[in-house]
Amino acid sequence: HNFMPGLRQVLEAELPDVQDALGRAGACRFDLLNPLPPVFTDRAPRPIDDKLWTLTARRPVGEWVFADVAQREPRVTVRRGVAVAGFLAGTSAAAGVPHVAGVRTSDGEEIRADLVIDATGRQSRSPQWLASIGARRPYEEQEDCGFTYYTRFFSGTIPQRRASALMPIGSISLLTLPGDNDTWSVTIFTATGDQPLKTLRHDDQWTRVIRACPLHAHWLDGRPDTPVLAMSGIADRYRRFVVDGAPIVTGFVAVADAWACTNPSAGRGLTVGFLHALRLREALRVSGGDPLALVEDFDRRTEAEITPWYRAQIAVDRARFSEMGAIREGREPTPPDNELARRIVSLMSLIPADPDLFRAALEYIGTITPVQQILERPEVAQRMAAAREAMKGKPRPPLPGPNREQLLQLVAQT
Repeated sequence: HNFMPGLRQVLEAELPDVQDALGRAGACRFDLLNPLPPVFTDRAPRPIDDKLWTLTARRPVGEWVFADVAQREPRVTVRRGVAVAGFLAGTSAAAGVPHVAGVRTSDGEEIRADLVIDATGRQSRSPQWLASIGARRPYEEQEDCGFTYYTRFFSGTIPQRRASALMPIGSISLLTLPGDNDTWSVTIFTATGDQPLKTLRHDDQWTRVIRACPLHAHWLDGRPDTPVLAMSGIADRYRRFVVDGAPIVTGFVAVADAWACTNPSAGRGLTVGFLHALRLREALRVSGGDPLALVEDFDRRTEAEITPWYRAQIAVDRARFSEMGAIREGREPTPPDNELARRIVSLMSLIPADPDLFRAALEYIGTITPVQQILERPEVAQRMAAAREAMKGKPRPPLPGPNREQLLQLVAQT
């Protein structure tokens, strides 16, 4: 579980006890800038470098740390094993707009609340519960992200990185992440419809593909702690609870994955969730106890400051999915249709020419600054233009792994 530099900065400012507890639990320091690619002759440090590191841990360890700190917080009551079955309706704060006044548990208990916050993640059932008290449906966009993941966990001496944590290699991508207490994971992800690659769920085929990737083969030099674990059916989903300019409900808000969720390979979900929670705190502080003002202000802050993370991830994922499809079909990939995707892909393609563009990309990857803001910086635009000119006519670097034909041979072997 990559907590991203953006989350580390939130924890240092807001929850230093969580940061300390992660360290005590054996979380690994992960520096996005190290190693600096050898292509850069200018290796002088930059002011942003100190921001580009974080901690990583396996999900059970990370979740235990957060849960343990919450359990020991005297202002928080944690009740485990209690399932919410629906919302309680209260007196409307605005004409024609239902108001949530609490929740009803599966055993019939009623828990009253000034505000109900849905942080139940991807499986949130809040739209159904809102409908049951007469609320309109939220605006929703949803589709399968289109990717399947094949992951194996290892332990031993954590390997040194020789490539970016997430690297596209033709019609597959590789994700390598250090964890806590000398553990790490290696993931191959593919397009879900790529039938020949479904054999990657088998240990032998999966291992052969990793060994054929020269920058990643050494990540196999440990003790396998699991077989290959497959995951698919991950939805991209975005919900908005202000529809046609008016809130559909008061007394209720959704945060993090209960609001919007994407392909998890980018590792930003937890960080974006915490950034979203901070915007909710800001909205609570200025709403003056007005339920309608709270919902409207939180929606404005969400759309302006959090939704850009979702839009950028969707744009990049669709562009990558299209590229993988072209490679699979033997076609030359074409530039993305989406303008934001084109600009992000352009930035990523130019980073070998400029160490400052490399850091700008890491600022986005590390969930510190939305890429839309980074791309609007005049100095970034100037550097991209210069890098584009410097790289003009230069041959494309060789693929750091098997091409499509070689890949099919590797996964076909028994």
